[in-house]
Amino acid sequence: MAEAQTFETDFWKDANLRKVWDDIVPGEPRKTIPYTLTKEAIELYCKSVGEDHPIYFDEAYATTTRYGGLIAPPSIHILLMFSCTPADDWMRSPGTVNAGQSWSYNIPARPNDVITLQARALDKFIKRERLFVVHDNVFFNQRGEVICSGRGWTIRPM
Repeated sequence: MAEAQTFETDFWKDANLRKVWDDIVPGEPRKTIPYTLTKEAIELYCKSVGEDHPIYFDEAYATTTRYGGLIAPPSIHILLMFSCTPADDWMRSPGTVNAGQSWSYNIPARPNDVITLQARALDKFIKRERLFVVHDNVFFNQRGEVICSGRGWTIRPM
């Protein structure tokens, strides 16, 4: 496995730029940016989460599988969520709590896919003095094929 660049892990970096609860408008599309998923990013992600299946690293092995080549693990959508959103995105706010999520996986992401995200808040509400946001996210490849889609619930910082 080749050594890959590290990911930004300082969640407080650019925290002053992020939108807050009052800035979240249900129904409004979130600003997103395309991201080219590299083989090195897949390797680093897998190494970071302890995933060692050869379908993610070994091209000779991967060509013998039903996928016919390297793929990314389904859970890489977490990396993509941060890679496809700008620094001021409200989802990046430190103190955000994941209150639940449900994802559907359609096709695997592959090295060199240009990933785009369509995302928006569906609703926001206050329950027991906590600020909740319901949001949905759909990731596409460069051919417009849906890689995965999901709905989540987060508790926002005050």
